[in-house]
Amino acid sequence: MADPKALQKDAFTFASRAVECDKQDMIENAVFYYQEAANALLSASLYQNDRPDFIEKAQEYLNRSEQLKTSQHARTSFNEPVKTEIQKNIERIKCLLNEACEADEINKDEEALEIYMEAAEICIKISKETTDEILKKKLKDQASNALSRAETLKSRINSVASNTTRKNSTTNAKPLGSLLNDGEPSLSSGSKGTAPKPTGGSYTKEEKDVLKTTSTINGREYVPFMIGDLKEKFAFPIPYTDKWGHLQMSDKQKQRFSRWVRPDEITPEPKMIYIVSPMSIRQTIISDCSFVASLAVSAQYERRFNKKLITRKVTIDDLLPMSASGELLCSYSSNKGELWVSLLEKAYLKVMGGYDFPGSNSNIDLHALTGWIPERLSIDNEFDADKEYKRICERFHRGDCLVTVATGKISEGDADRAGLVPTHAYALLDIREVKGHKLIQLKNPWSHLRWRGNFSELDINHWTPEMQKLCNYNPESAQNHDNGVFWIDYDSLRKFFSVIYLNWNPELFKHTTCVHHTWKAKEGPKKDSYNIGDNPQYKLEIKQKGSCAIWIQLTRHITDKDDFAENKEFITVVVFKGNGKRIFYPYNPPPYKDGVRINSPHYLCKMVEEGPAAYTLVISQYEKSVTTHYTLRVYSSLPFGLSKINDPYNSRYERDINDKWEGKTAGGCSNYPNTCRNNPIYQIHLDNNHANNMMLFELKAPKQYSVCVEATTVNENVPGTVGSFKKKDSGSYRPGFCVLDLESISGGVYNVTVSTFKPEQEGPFILTIKSSENFKISRLQ
Repeated sequence: MADPKALQKDAFTFASRAVECDKQDMIENAVFYYQEAANALLSASLYQNDRPDFIEKAQEYLNRSEQLKTSQHARTSFNEPVKTEIQKNIERIKCLLNEACEADEINKDEEALEIYMEAAEICIKISKETTDEILKKKLKDQASNALSRAETLKSRINSVASNTTRKNSTTNAKPLGSLLNDGEPSLSSGSKGTAPKPTGGSYTKEEKDVLKTTSTINGREYVPFMIGDLKEKFAFPIPYTDKWGHLQMSDKQKQRFSRWVRPDEITPEPKMIYIVSPMSIRQTIISDCSFVASLAVSAQYERRFNKKLITRKVTIDDLLPMSASGELLCSYSSNKGELWVSLLEKAYLKVMGGYDFPGSNSNIDLHALTGWIPERLSIDNEFDADKEYKRICERFHRGDCLVTVATGKISEGDADRAGLVPTHAYALLDIREVKGHKLIQLKNPWSHLRWRGNFSELDINHWTPEMQKLCNYNPESAQNHDNGVFWIDYDSLRKFFSVIYLNWNPELFKHTTCVHHTWKAKEGPKKDSYNIGDNPQYKLEIKQKGSCAIWIQLTRHITDKDDFAENKEFITVVVFKGNGKRIFYPYNPPPYKDGVRINSPHYLCKMVEEGPAAYTLVISQYEKSVTTHYTLRVYSSLPFGLSKINDPYNSRYERDINDKWEGKTAGGCSNYPNTCRNNPIYQIHLDNNHANNMMLFELKAPKQYSVCVEATTVNENVPGTVGSFKKKDSGSYRPGFCVLDLESISGGVYNVTVSTFKPEQEGPFILTIKSSENFKISRLQ
């Protein structure tokens, strides 16, 4: 729930800024801050019904914003008087000295020393170039002060710490941020919390290789955010330029492009953040509506709950594309000089391959922005409308989820009449049920073009005075300013929108862990419709008694823009109940949760189970053709264990027998007693006295033949072992493939028979034998 006191504080801050901008004739900024102040007061009034003055004051702010909009149209051009080179350098010095002082105050001596020296160097350089004697003296004084402090720090560093100590402190750096929050041992019981404390050496060599390989995206390396990065400077003698060059532009950008500009070239007072707000975000001609919608809901969440969502590191410069008419050709903030929207978009699109973004969905974008768990709800015939509305409404107001919605394909005529954009993402800003009406407030990332149906600003029937008061909404005022924000009823949303994207707060779960793996293309069959024994499999075990919510998230690592644009890899997780053992057949036993193969980077399986219990998780692909890198993460409300199911067999003792049924050896099953005795028989000699031998027999044959493997004990060196048997087979005859798994058997002699269901079914077969110990094999007949 949002904090009403924090909302009041926001309202006061925004109102003060609005008045200040109003006095300075900064119309667009004043309008924005008046509206933000009003929104904050209206939101606070929802939690404090005894404060009617909030609504009255909010209306005052809205009225003033309307007056300003009427008196002057908001400007869209970014061409404004800019500072001279000398002014820019003076600001750069100021920035450096501020950074140095901040580092100095928290005893980051080495960092402060380096920045003081840089600031002094620039001061001396500019003092030699300027003819202004007053400025020259000021710069020399600043240089002298910076050098003096640098000498003091240098002496302190030399007396306190040795070079070895400083070297060790760097070597022990640990990753920060949720990119590597998986620092807990990956194949162990789930750790408490979503950001467990990283522990050195917790990754297996394979996992390190996966992370190293997939840290290179579109040919550029994006390394984990390390503690040492906190010392990285953000002020330089000259503006930073990305070594990778400019981002690739989209075709629409190229048509209007004029030049790359830095913020201080287009605005006299550039600032990273004035206010984090969804209302200031404007998408332009880049096809990244899902990202901009994601940015909007993330900004609103930070505003409502005063929580930051994620730490990521992507290094960019501040060069932005501009048209000849002075318009930024990227998303930007409606607050003049505010940069966070443009720079966050640039950072994300750099990772995704450039401004020529192929498009995405908000599940993917929000997961990248926040690390929150992605869930996709299709609005189809199976959609439980009432249940989902109640769930979303309740969880949204708790701050448990971020929500966006997207339209599907809509005809041009229907789209024009509805005021909607086909295949377009919208940010969900509010959801509430009022007087029996299920209402949702959405924002178009374009910041214009709104819904024209029920509960739009044009709807005079539904917006009764009572409804306006209960929703704190004035349709007449809204008609004067199209900012892309609108109310829509739930029934209309279900008619015109095709999907709801939810991203869930991982902190809902007390326990989580993950594993990173590479599934090579050559491992196992291309299709797993007959055999899933070679698929990666994991044992999931709930360890405590009680009801347990478990979410299983599979994420495929995409490292190439073309792969993202033309994603043809369909992945899923299939869950089997049982004892957590390896599964060989896709439908025997029947899957407990048979996941749909989807060509999204993320798949989510949700379960509520009674513990203790054990499951087998099988990673599955539809027509596997390429090597896949993935992360499997499990969230749980109770302690659990996640471990990879490894083969107990020694690869040195694996053998393939290529043979065939022909003539009388095609004897068929036991239903044909006169001929079945003629089937191929192989004798296995396990020459040891162990009681825990493990053997596996896989029979592959033409799919039109149903086949079976049968083992018979001839002699046991250690009688009465756990796995002792007289005769055991692979079960019902199966088309083209079957498996016989022998566990905890004695060393000794065994006969193995392979057969088709019917006699005279001639053809080749491959009998693969895997064993934990060495063995000898011969064909008896």
